[in-house]
Amino acid sequence: MMPEYDTGATAWIILCTVLVLLMTPSLATFYAGMVRSKNALGMMMYGLAAVVSVSITWVLLGFSLTFGPQALGGFVGNLDHAGLAGLAESSTFSALDVPPIAFAAFTMMIAVVSATIITGAAADRMKFGAMLSFLALWSVAVFPVTAHWLLADDGWLTRWGAIDFAGGSVVGVSAGASAWALVLVLGPRRKWQESSMRPHSLPLTLVGAALLWVGWLGLTAGSALSADGVAASAVLATHLAAVGAVAGWLLLEKRLTGSAPARGAVSGAIAGLVAVTPAAGYLDPFASLLLGFIAGGASYLALRIKHRLRFDDALDVVAVHLVSGAIGMLFVGFFAREIVGGGTVGIGLVSTGNASLLGKQAVAVLVVAAYSFIVSGIVAMALRAVMGLRVTPEGEEQGLDIAQHGETAYQIRH
Repeated sequence: MMPEYDTGATAWIILCTVLVLLMTPSLATFYAGMVRSKNALGMMMYGLAAVVSVSITWVLLGFSLTFGPQALGGFVGNLDHAGLAGLAESSTFSALDVPPIAFAAFTMMIAVVSATIITGAAADRMKFGAMLSFLALWSVAVFPVTAHWLLADDGWLTRWGAIDFAGGSVVGVSAGASAWALVLVLGPRRKWQESSMRPHSLPLTLVGAALLWVGWLGLTAGSALSADGVAASAVLATHLAAVGAVAGWLLLEKRLTGSAPARGAVSGAIAGLVAVTPAAGYLDPFASLLLGFIAGGASYLALRIKHRLRFDDALDVVAVHLVSGAIGMLFVGFFAREIVGGGTVGIGLVSTGNASLLGKQAVAVLVVAAYSFIVSGIVAMALRAVMGLRVTPEGEEQGLDIAQHGETAYQIRH
């Protein structure tokens, strides 16, 4: 007998899958506007590399390693569902209100956009083939492991009591820590501190950010797996966190520099979206605004510290994603509440006076960041030894568009 699925929930998850897929070209567009024009097409191709490589590895191995029955004591899933085999027969997935294949497609898009986030750190200097290879290996060795810990029901952090509503531990903490490791192995751009490397098209960046904002609503609301009160709460929390983060970033930047730039505004919005991802289904409106405000300001301060540390995270992935993702995970420990029936029950420190959840969230941040940083660094060093990571100095001067793709983003004729 064929299982009966909730058609409304199925339509909802399919819609949200489309919205999460939209996040990847939106992020690529955001990144493209932030780099010099000679690298704009190269940044968008990085996004395509994520779509292609991660989609393949997700079907073959990633989904099973993430959501398959636990192996190694909850460290990772097993390979029972490699190739997406046996989903309908699985007792775990047959209990869903949506077809398991729809759940697999939705989570695939989260893996894809998580990989795309990393590409911003390597802007202007990483070979396309090396990026393709790094993301493929990352999507097998890093993403499924950290995602299993917190997103699978039998992951060891989940069983311990840490929580992550929509994958903030991977979209924020894991991707940010992985980007940091890649930056250190890759090295800085040529003449990084000697010449201006300002964005070539802030309007393009703003358009990408706006579409990314829309797609992010699908990420958090879709994680409820049903068009219900939790999904509605997550949508509102996501929007308010982004709004709060724009305010937090710009107020601090205006205070410290005297200006409130568009680049800061959109970076703040992304910081808020990242921060709310693990918390969206657990926050009331005021807490969502407060989270965004804190994450926006903290990410801006992290950006200023980055320059003092002198490492070339080209598009501020560490400051925006790692820092904001960690703040969002910790914020759950303070302000989380669960929607139960027609009301809510507080489970965070503020409402219960119990710091247990906060401690578990802190441990989750530390272990996810440490694992992602170490394994990503090993992957990057291995690829550097085998195939090289960087374009040639001449190719970097010429730009990724011509050097790697034989094309340019713009053809201007007079």
